[in-house]
Amino acid sequence: MATLRERKTYRKAVMDSVYEAVERNRLEVSGATLRDKLRIPDEDLSAACAYLAGEGLITVDWTSHKTPATISLTHEGIRFMEEQEERG
Repeated sequence: MATLRERKTYRKAVMDSVYEAVERNRLEVSGATLRDKLRIPDEDLSAACAYLAGEGLITVDWTSHKTPATISLTHEGIRFMEEQEERG
């Protein structure tokens, strides 16, 4: 089980990676690509995505194994990331 600090780190990494994709005009990111890039275990990636989706920051299409198939930022997620970027 991931610690609180690890869970927050995973959530931030997911948001940063998906926002980076949006900046390159990609509308969504593959869950497998994200997992491999960030080296996050499936259950922790799923938990991070479920949390962020619950907060309205991302949308997730889930596989039948309850892992993220694709992840995309919502309008609110983009605004959140822009605010974070402006804060530096």
